[in-house]
Amino acid sequence: MVVARFLGVFHVPQVSYFSSCACLSNKKEFPTFLRTMPSDLFQVKALVQLVQHFNWTWVGVVAGDDAYGRGGAQFFAEEVQKLGACVAFYALIPKNHAAAAMSYLVSRIQSSGATVVLVFAVEQDATALFDIALRQGLTGIQWLASEAWSTASVLSTPLRYHPILLGSMGFAIQQGHIPGLQNFLLRLHPSNSDADPFLPMFWEEVFGCSLETWTNITEGGGMGICSGSEELSNVRSIYSDVSQLRISYNVYKAVYAIAHALRAFRSCVTGAQPSVFQSCSSTGRIQPWQLLQYLKQVHYSNSFGDETRFDENGDPAAMYDLVNWQLGQDGQIKFVTIGHFYEISALGKPQLWIQEGNIVWNGNQNTVPISVCSSICPPGTRKAIRPNHPRCCYDCVVCGAGEFSNQTDAVECLHCLPEFWSNVERTACIAKRVEFLSFSDTMGMILLTMAVLGSLCTVTVVFIFTCHRSTPIVRANNSELSFLLLFSLTLCFLCSLTFIGRPSQWSCMLRHTAFGIIFVLCMSCVLGKTIVVLMAFRATRPGSSAMKWFGPMQQRAIITLCTLVQVIICIAWLTVDPPTPRRLMPRESDRIILLCDEGSAVGFSLVLGYIGLLASLCLILAFLARKLPDNFNEAKLITFSMLVFCAVWAAFVPAYISSPGKYTVAVEIFAILASSYGLLICIFAPKCYIILLRPEKNTKKHIMSR
Repeated sequence: MVVARFLGVFHVPQVSYFSSCACLSNKKEFPTFLRTMPSDLFQVKALVQLVQHFNWTWVGVVAGDDAYGRGGAQFFAEEVQKLGACVAFYALIPKNHAAAAMSYLVSRIQSSGATVVLVFAVEQDATALFDIALRQGLTGIQWLASEAWSTASVLSTPLRYHPILLGSMGFAIQQGHIPGLQNFLLRLHPSNSDADPFLPMFWEEVFGCSLETWTNITEGGGMGICSGSEELSNVRSIYSDVSQLRISYNVYKAVYAIAHALRAFRSCVTGAQPSVFQSCSSTGRIQPWQLLQYLKQVHYSNSFGDETRFDENGDPAAMYDLVNWQLGQDGQIKFVTIGHFYEISALGKPQLWIQEGNIVWNGNQNTVPISVCSSICPPGTRKAIRPNHPRCCYDCVVCGAGEFSNQTDAVECLHCLPEFWSNVERTACIAKRVEFLSFSDTMGMILLTMAVLGSLCTVTVVFIFTCHRSTPIVRANNSELSFLLLFSLTLCFLCSLTFIGRPSQWSCMLRHTAFGIIFVLCMSCVLGKTIVVLMAFRATRPGSSAMKWFGPMQQRAIITLCTLVQVIICIAWLTVDPPTPRRLMPRESDRIILLCDEGSAVGFSLVLGYIGLLASLCLILAFLARKLPDNFNEAKLITFSMLVFCAVWAAFVPAYISSPGKYTVAVEIFAILASSYGLLICIFAPKCYIILLRPEKNTKKHIMSR
């Protein structure tokens, strides 16, 4: 860089074949610098695409402590993080290669958990690193090489490096073929190259003999005299090996670029040149600033199709070979080209091309190594970033209930639609289970049994009363009301069955209206019996005509009138806003609850309120008549039954509101059955006891006695 700055002051062009620092592209600092070596920026882009291609998200970076290492490694760290990967660690190789610092560096590599490590350094620093890595037994690392050591024979030749470097890969300068170079090299001979002072020394080194002209130097060295028949084609040496022409190829292109610039100058035609030249040189001598302008205009293709030109920064088009260190049949490491990187592809953007089937990985493996901070989160989970850690380090958290993820490494879980729920694996949404109180449920079967048993008990009471219909206890307080009450209780038990099963439009309307009308009929009968008790006591007073105004016809009229009011309320309810089936789909539940929506809240409240009004009226009247003089006062039974009835329905309201799903319906059925059982047992059980077990009390005399 010092030379480039110095030459820039005097406008002397410089064409470099090995300088790759990105800083040299700055034309303000280095106005006359050009090169046939691509900038490190393109090498870094190639390395970043390589990391992205193999999905490595946890990569270690080791750099040489110089402009080449620090600049390239820093740019790599910035670019790789833009793609979502993370740098596991960033370490520098000290220039003095201090043992303690190098040992600590290797320890960081071992503890980082990264299985892929980029070494962006010159070959001397890389050699120092691998020496200490060998001593500390560091294995299992897939090394990525920067261009500076990706084809370094100082590392590939010694057998001691094979255990850790076999399978390494990196980008190297594009390999080229220089026509006639090998033949030219093999034709060299001391006899026809007297002008080359280095050839005799090289010859004696290769063949282990002494030339006559060098006898005085090699005398006593134990070497014989060269016979003169030695030929370079008969020996194998790095000198004659042209299989890895990379830097040499850059030299070749640089020389030809200058040659093309000189030829353009010699072919100058006044008026046909770029305006910057103004006119051709009349003296035939080219000035440095003129050569610079001609170099900037160089654009040619060599005999085997490679294009050479310089962009506005003096950089060539970047082309790299991706090389893989593989063991050859001779036991030596070979640099096998497994891919290419082109700065500008046919699509107009950088392109990486890899033959994955030809890659041999570290440890002579054929599977791509995995280098991640955290394992891939499987479907059904999401990534949760660990606090104070890079974003590549995360925990896999199972999706919550009602959420799913159907891809790996999901950032967040998605919510299922309201009618769907996540499966056990949380990988998909399945239809929610429809829930309603059915006859096949255990609870449904229990309630069904209770309803049928209640109906059978009621029918049994009817049978007992029918068989003993002429006895005083049956005839007391109007046997017609008793039979009508038993009939309504039977319907009460049976109407609870309409609440079991899948809700439909008709079943929703039937269950609520039937419940309201039947219970009003039942309460009307109880109210009638209560009034009969009161009127019967008043009729025993002298001169009373109470029973005259409250005979069987009046009793039927009261029952009919009370029931008709409820019928009218139900008709209005069904007309305005009837009960309809509704699907409740709470997001926090895996079930769809099928239930009957009451429709009009006012209609439903009027139905329940009217039943409560009649029940309260019955309770008040029965309470007033509880101490009337009679050996068998039915008002006491009615009072107790109404207390049970009101207690059941008072407890029903909070239980109904707080019960979830199908249990709401179960609570309503239980309230119907409990209140029906209360009426049946409290009113009719004592009578059945006397009829069946104490017949001696079933007399008019006993009943009327005080």
